[in-house]
Amino acid sequence: PHHTPPRPHSPTEPKPRHPITPHRTTSRTPRPTRAKSDATPASPTYPPNPAASSIDYPMEAKDQTAIINALRQQVTELERIKGVSLQSQKGAIGALHQNDKKGAFKRKDAVFQDRITKDGPYQPESGRYVLYVSYACPWASRCLALLHLKNLDDHIEICSVYPTWGKTRPNNITDVHKGWIFAPEGDFTMTNPAGWGEFGPIANLTQDTVLGKKTIREVYESQVGRDTHTFSVPVLFDKKTKQIVCNESSLIIRDFNSMFNELPGVNADLDFAPSDLEVEMEKVDNFVYPGLNNGVYKCGFAKGQEAYEEAFYGLYDTLDKMEDILSKQRYLCGDRITLSDIRAFVTLIRFDEVYAVYFKCNGKLIREYPNILNYTRELYQIPGIKKSVDMTHIKNHYYTSHPQLNTYGIVPLGPRGLKENRDDPEGHYAIFVQPHDRNKFTLTGKITKFLPIVGVVLAVAGIGSLMLKKKSA
Repeated sequence: PHHTPPRPHSPTEPKPRHPITPHRTTSRTPRPTRAKSDATPASPTYPPNPAASSIDYPMEAKDQTAIINALRQQVTELERIKGVSLQSQKGAIGALHQNDKKGAFKRKDAVFQDRITKDGPYQPESGRYVLYVSYACPWASRCLALLHLKNLDDHIEICSVYPTWGKTRPNNITDVHKGWIFAPEGDFTMTNPAGWGEFGPIANLTQDTVLGKKTIREVYESQVGRDTHTFSVPVLFDKKTKQIVCNESSLIIRDFNSMFNELPGVNADLDFAPSDLEVEMEKVDNFVYPGLNNGVYKCGFAKGQEAYEEAFYGLYDTLDKMEDILSKQRYLCGDRITLSDIRAFVTLIRFDEVYAVYFKCNGKLIREYPNILNYTRELYQIPGIKKSVDMTHIKNHYYTSHPQLNTYGIVPLGPRGLKENRDDPEGHYAIFVQPHDRNKFTLTGKITKFLPIVGVVLAVAGIGSLMLKKKSA
């Protein structure tokens, strides 16, 4: 009843601004207004959460605190319903918001890339540095592994965050960034960012003993004039200057490997970047990082089918190449463990438990690659590397931090749920504690490998000799 059919217009008349309704110079007849209902509209109920209470929005309240609390409830409810983390266009950037127009995941480069040097502003001193980490993060776990392997535990402090992401500015309703937070002190219960699940204290947690911050974001924001919109771990922090030294794991592990060797108790003889293998290490890193380390993230965080499939193909091409290399030699770069092996390991140890399920990397499992599996077992069974692995942190982080991918925050049990592993605190690692076969590449292993063949040859030779003796007799 309020629509007027269009009339033909002559060339001299102005062309209508709308393809259906011509330009109007007179006002429309106002539509009748609907009577306002006194009833409070029902709050959304999907996904259904029995624990969620109905929300009362005091829109007419004059009390400012009540209005702010109501707005905060609305934001939380919207995030829970949509299963997403709302982002400010100019604010902090989360890991799931680093995609190009085709939906391909594009990781942001590390901003802080200073180095530990003997004559620079950051020199190798005992007790001067703290390493902010999450045991869940593969990039941080690289650094933890090197720290333990080199026996730097007494010289570099470790501050470890909670695996489940939380709001990094909980009192700011317009900033809903989720990221690494330190666990509350004492007994506590947390939910995932969408308000689901119940997660409490676990092992390998600390407070920020250096700056007293509550989130990793606050650590970054303590750096005046050094802006960044991503707040990742690891972070190597200088207590003396109160400056972030580096947040690029590939640089941190190199400094841990070589720059602290003169401190007491450090395993100076262990060199994971030998000069004669540098060229080979670079070759390996150049295909392992994009194909495997970052490849699983490109699968998991893809927002387009084409982008996902491209990442998937690259990932499994990389695993096939690694399987071939490891069928011929003990480690990726030859007969010695290098930084390249540690860089690969942190992804391999997480693959079956997390990436195959959560990131849709379901072509083959690591346990289906005989050489990669035994290689991963050998590395895991090295005490310094094993100390850097905490599967509770790993699984709790991935499965509870991204409501877009797992709304309810349910954590799969994996091998720990099998009957034979339920009472075993090491049940998470059942497949990795089994004996490996990588000794076959040692001299002893090679000799042992050929002993059966030698035995057969000797037996045949003995039979032949006996037959010749009988014939001559």
